[in-house]
Amino acid sequence: MSDRRVRVAVAVGLAAIALAIPFLFGPYRVGQFTLVLVYAVAALGLNLLVGYSGQISLGHGAFFALGAYTAALLIEKASVPHLLSVPAAGLLCLAAGFLFGVPALRLHGLYLALVTLGLAIALPQLIKRFDGLTEGTQGLTVEQPAAPGWLPLADDQFLYLLSLALAAVMFLLAWSMMRGQLGRAVRAVRDREIAASTLGVDLAATKTRVFAVSAGYAGIAGAMYVFAIGFVAPEAFTLTVSFAFLAAVVVGGLATISGALFGALFIEFVPVYAGDV
Repeated sequence: MSDRRVRVAVAVGLAAIALAIPFLFGPYRVGQFTLVLVYAVAALGLNLLVGYSGQISLGHGAFFALGAYTAALLIEKASVPHLLSVPAAGLLCLAAGFLFGVPALRLHGLYLALVTLGLAIALPQLIKRFDGLTEGTQGLTVEQPAAPGWLPLADDQFLYLLSLALAAVMFLLAWSMMRGQLGRAVRAVRDREIAASTLGVDLAATKTRVFAVSAGYAGIAGAMYVFAIGFVAPEAFTLTVSFAFLAAVVVGGLATISGALFGALFIEFVPVYAGDV
């Protein structure tokens, strides 16, 4: 059997397992797997930046929080449908990532990491300051998506399958981008900046685009997090979140698409079982 057929068979098998999960476990465990999908999207976006581009960010928890609050406010205070809040959160974080990335990506290595770390520290404090909009430290309760009456699914099963569909779209999009012109340019910049510049690759534009896309992924993951939890508060977006995403990238494997899923499984389940031990 050729390598291609093996990969297709493995992909089909994993898809079948993923679709079967909500029917094999109880609500609590299904909720955990839903969070795995959320974290996988965030880790995938960060891997585009860290793994493929070679830039280090410790501030993606801030974009995750921005996406979560964007979706929560649109749903609760503007009565926007749940699904429409997802692209809105992604686009806002994409724009924020672009604006932040233009000056920040003139820095490299540790300096960029420190700047993004400052962003992760500052955003929860800003959320508390605008308590008239965000409800401050009290947090904001958000109505979770409910299964339509014509679907024979419990709410937790529907929420998992909805998250699975969103995650599948984001994974396919990342796979397509990294196989295309952007992916080739990003890898060229990561491996040999001078050579890439000589070949006509715009270094600043490429890095900024990747940073913006990575932030957009974090924003979409934030919106999915709101669906899964139904509540947002500044205390949910501490520095631990940014470090967890970075840990997921490292554990799952740098510059891999599927590694984001394995990294998300690690950060969701390993601390629970480690606590039991």
